[in-house]
Amino acid sequence: MPRLRALSPADLRASVVVFLVALPLCVGVAIASGVPAEVGLVTGIVGALVAGMLPGSRLQVSGPAAGLTVLVAEAVDAYGIAALGVLVTAAGLLQVALGALRLGQWFRAISVAVVEGMLAGIGLLLIVGQVYTMSAVAAPASGHGKLLHLPGVPGHALLPAVAVEAGTIAVLAVWPRMPATVRRVPGPLAAVVLAAAVVSAAGLRVPMVEVEGLLQAVHLPEFGNVGEHGLALAGTVVALTLIASAESLFCAAAVDRMHDGPRTDYDRELVAQGAGNTVCGLLGALPMTAVVVRSAANVQAGARTRASRVLHGVWLLLFAALLPAVLGLIPVAALSGVLIHAGWRLLPMGQLARLWRTHRGEAWILIVTAGAILAVNMFEGVLIGLALAIAKTAWETSHLQVTVGRGARDPEAVRVVLSGNATFLRLPKLLRTLDSVPEGRAVEVDLSAVHHLDHACRSALSEWSERRGAELPPEKSRASMSRIG
Repeated sequence: MPRLRALSPADLRASVVVFLVALPLCVGVAIASGVPAEVGLVTGIVGALVAGMLPGSRLQVSGPAAGLTVLVAEAVDAYGIAALGVLVTAAGLLQVALGALRLGQWFRAISVAVVEGMLAGIGLLLIVGQVYTMSAVAAPASGHGKLLHLPGVPGHALLPAVAVEAGTIAVLAVWPRMPATVRRVPGPLAAVVLAAAVVSAAGLRVPMVEVEGLLQAVHLPEFGNVGEHGLALAGTVVALTLIASAESLFCAAAVDRMHDGPRTDYDRELVAQGAGNTVCGLLGALPMTAVVVRSAANVQAGARTRASRVLHGVWLLLFAALLPAVLGLIPVAALSGVLIHAGWRLLPMGQLARLWRTHRGEAWILIVTAGAILAVNMFEGVLIGLALAIAKTAWETSHLQVTVGRGARDPEAVRVVLSGNATFLRLPKLLRTLDSVPEGRAVEVDLSAVHHLDHACRSALSEWSERRGAELPPEKSRASMSRIG
């Protein structure tokens, strides 16, 4: 923990603000992930006391994130809560290894459209999942299953729960427009407290958060069952590592734009996130990432050092240890409202509109990534988005112009000029042009303007030149214009 003599009043105030923002989000993310509420608090505490102490990013705050709820809920459904610790521990160790190998910078190379599509898919699944929670209906495991059964869910809705959820969302929607003095209280905290007060005063019969206690919520990982689901667990670990790392490092980039202090060391931050997740896994807690909402609150509250993010974990620990019964006063519908609002904020509506106007291909990558996450699952959806982004980039950089004209040295000859990048993606165009050259005519081939000639195109040119009874000009040489025929 940072030395007390280095603690400034600004850091102390910021730590309290971050604590008030983090408390309802930790609980809400835990319930949405299918684990006890206190498990989310454990992750918030570890994120502050472990990741918060380590170097990397000075002001960003870590804890359980809404962006991982879908993946975690699927894992808990498939393998049980005891396997959660194994998954998170393995992901944490993998993050530490990636950071130690100085691969943190590479996460910045992920297509922005894929990341936005990932967040959109997560946001949509989060919203749909909370509709099931509101109606007290068991949600199907898959995203497409949730969508297919969604039309029949509202008929089971509990009207008091719907009212509480709608009221919570309304408070969160109008809170940014409230006077500055009122907005000193974080919106999620105000919405949950108001919902709890209304439910208590009106005597509404709605489901409340179930409280186990902090120690009872800790589940040590059971490594003995790893072999039973080996490959499936490995795929979940990779997905968890990639998504948590990307979310944390993109958050770091966003936080760096919010202040003028020291910039983030991405490799060290990846190690810090990995160390935090390793501890979370050993305690059977949720995975952690850096979270934009909490980090922005920390910066806006005037934090100057990492002391504020560490101290907010101390306040979470004291609350969980001394006042756990307070959690039992919170309606589940209020937390659902908080998560629906968080899911809505993950939808990049403005970004999609701008991309559609300026870079329609990137907009399609965003849409396909989000749709694939809904239709398949998180990991495969992101892989589909990455594959589409790579294919788009390959297609755009593979510009090949093939022109046929009169020979430069012999007016009776046919001159074929290639310029740009000749890759297999442009092979049909190349073959179509070569096949159009009349038989029996001398041919001049000019490759001087070719920047790259891959094996497929080189082979096609070689086969064509053999049929014409001549040699292909040397690849990428200064004298790359040759007479054939």
